[in-house]
Amino acid sequence: MKRLDRTEIIFKVLSYVLLTIFAVICIYPLIYVVAVALSDTAGYNSNSITLLPLISDGHGGVQVGIAWGGNNGKTEDGLVGNAFYQILSQRKFWFSYANTIFYAFYGTLVSMVVGITGAYALSKPRLMFGRGFNFLLTFTMWFSAGIIATFRNFQNLHIDNKYGFIFGLGFNAFNIILLRNGFKGVPTEIEEAATIDGATEFQLLTKIYVPMSKSTIATVTMFYALARWNGYYWASVLLKEVDKPLQVYMREQLEKPDSTRPWETLYNFSSDGFMFAMVVCSIIPIIIVYPLMQKYFAAGVNLGGVKE
Repeated sequence: MKRLDRTEIIFKVLSYVLLTIFAVICIYPLIYVVAVALSDTAGYNSNSITLLPLISDGHGGVQVGIAWGGNNGKTEDGLVGNAFYQILSQRKFWFSYANTIFYAFYGTLVSMVVGITGAYALSKPRLMFGRGFNFLLTFTMWFSAGIIATFRNFQNLHIDNKYGFIFGLGFNAFNIILLRNGFKGVPTEIEEAATIDGATEFQLLTKIYVPMSKSTIATVTMFYALARWNGYYWASVLLKEVDKPLQVYMREQLEKPDSTRPWETLYNFSSDGFMFAMVVCSIIPIIIVYPLMQKYFAAGVNLGGVKE
């Protein structure tokens, strides 16, 4: 094993220190959000929350603890004592959550089917008018008709329900270019050998190109899923109330004045605690899925973005 010299040791130590500091900076906001959501009104108003949730100690002070609220999520005074309990007990929250999962899953599925088939065709030099199609694809990344024209187009296409919304926003030029360049990285010798053995275009795509481009496909899938999960603007202006996703519901809650939510008379937690609890609940699926997909990111972007 090669022994590291002094400069390499210093570099590694500094790298680990800087990465640790950066990780703490990224993780701390999430820790603070959870702590506020689990604190009661007294704990929040004390302005002393840093890492752990605080609750009233019953003597005018605060102590470390979780404001769960006893039976049925309520305090002895009958107040709702926990922001998470309040969020999870709202039917509209679950309807919005279900809509978001629906858009994220089926929207990503439709986008990947369109993206993979389109990218496969565009990656072939033998495609008739292939250069023109690739130019038009790239052109849409830099120039568009604008929000008003796009909105009118969506209206005319009646994209105001779940299924229309999935297909209407199922195309992204940048992601298709990533997939196209990833497919171009597959050796042509393998395709030629499979063609000689009698493979059809569909078999070439499903048996060779897709398995050999897993990193790129996984990366683009995550891009689509995150875009669908976080989608707000078009969902807020196009969809009917019953079809709106979680992000629109959260924005509606944020815009409500405190006068419409009598925190002091009904709830034993702050308005910020209520909002933070919604944020935590909304990112749980992403926190679970993202680490599983992260290993594909660097390889996928490099395969899709670097051409030999």
